[in-house]
Amino acid sequence: MLKIWGRNTSSNVQKVIWGLAEMNLPFDRIDVGGAFGKTKDAAYLAMNPNSLVPTLEEADGFTLWESNSILRYLAAKHANRTLEPADLKARARAHMWMDWQLSVMAPAITPVFWGLIRTPPEQRDAKAIATGKEKTVIAAQIMDAQLGKTAYLAGNEFSYGDIPLGIMIYRYMQLIPERPATPHLDRWYAAISSRAAFKAQVAVVPLT
Repeated sequence: MLKIWGRNTSSNVQKVIWGLAEMNLPFDRIDVGGAFGKTKDAAYLAMNPNSLVPTLEEADGFTLWESNSILRYLAAKHANRTLEPADLKARARAHMWMDWQLSVMAPAITPVFWGLIRTPPEQRDAKAIATGKEKTVIAAQIMDAQLGKTAYLAGNEFSYGDIPLGIMIYRYMQLIPERPATPHLDRWYAAISSRAAFKAQVAVVPLT
């Protein structure tokens, strides 16, 4: 059986377990990282020298790290069109949005998350939080513009392109309540957050 090493409060772990639930693939998840530690143990570093989560471990000993890469690998291996678009251009757009999540959205929202969730009020950097909010709103508006053209980020079908950003918008909705109107983003988020896999693997976990 597949093993996923990583705590379920990690946004990157949530990407993978949401995707696995979409594909109906059974897996065992092992708590490591954060309060659980163990990512600096020699056995874990042998699988993932970054000392980060998640790490995929297959029964034959194959391991893989980087959450978006794990999603793409599993969808391709299991020929799962629920996640991997059959059309090459749609697939490329899904990859584009997955990369954009790493290069734009995550760096924007991370200071907000750390400032409001993991930092005591008296130690918060108000300027960094405000700047992060501004950047996150701009990123959300870019998504809103795309979602005014297509039902989902890569096209008119749900794909793995929606998962990394779905995790980010789950946080955005909670961390930035004073956000401007984004009707297309809201419509998309309502659709993805109503999916059974999202409810089972993401919505049940509080931000910590």
